[in-house]
Amino acid sequence: MKVIEGLYYSKEHEWIKVVDGKAYIGITEFAAHALGDIVFVELPEVDADFNKDEVIGVIESVKAASDMFTPISGTVIEVNENLEDEPQLLNSNPFENHIAVIELKDESELEELMNSEEYTRFCEEK
Repeated sequence: MKVIEGLYYSKEHEWIKVVDGKAYIGITEFAAHALGDIVFVELPEVDADFNKDEVIGVIESVKAASDMFTPISGTVIEVNENLEDEPQLLNSNPFENHIAVIELKDESELEELMNSEEYTRFCEEK
């Protein structure tokens, strides 16, 4: 299982990469593998505000539909529209295909997330 250093990870298997106060959010390889073949991604609305742990979208696979939660609070400033036509990009390379970019409301929420080592241990215990 691929885990990238320098990213933040949630217990719901989202990754977060922070660049200049903007948080890129996607799903991990663990989540993509567990979901199976992804066939549809419901993206959040740009300019929508979300609080930590709220549902920002839905990922549908051949196995099931799963809510996607945001592990941080903020405003959606961009979505990855490529996923509308090619949702399987989340299966083929989940770390290169973010779902949304959120302008952080409270950077201290990042401290509650796992680093790569903690996330690796978390997945091994599953």
